[in-house]
Amino acid sequence: MPDNAHFLAKANARRHDAALAAAHEAIERLSREGRSVNFEAVANAAGVSRAWLYREPEIRELVTQLRALPTRTTARAALRASTDSLRQRLDTARDEISRLRAENDALRDQLARHLGAQRVQPLRQRPGGPR
Repeated sequence: MPDNAHFLAKANARRHDAALAAAHEAIERLSREGRSVNFEAVANAAGVSRAWLYREPEIRELVTQLRALPTRTTARAALRASTDSLRQRLDTARDEISRLRAENDALRDQLARHLGAQRVQPLRQRPGGPR
C-alpha cells in the first residue's frame, strides 16, 4: 500500500493558505466598507471558525490592532451626533435669545411707564424732592 501522507500534507497546506487568504481578504473588505473588524465578523466573512482565527498569530495580531481603531461608521455616527448636538445647541440658543428679547421689551415698557408716571407726578410728591 503506497504512502499518501505527502498528498494529505499538501492538501492541508493548500487549505490553510486558502483560509489565510480568505481571512486577509475579509479583514480588508470589512475595513474598506467601514465595518467593525472583530473575530466574529472576520470568521463569518471568511467562512472560518473564530477558534482558528485565534490560533493564527498573524491574523490574531491584525484583528486585535484593527479592533481598537474606530470604524468609519463609528466616525460618521460621532460626526452625526456632533452635528445633531450643535443643531440642538443652536436651537436652544435661539430660544434663549427670543426669551431675552421678550423680557427686554417687557422691561422697556415697564421702565417707560414708570418714567412717564414720574413726569406727571408733582415735584413735591417725588421721593427725595423739595418739600
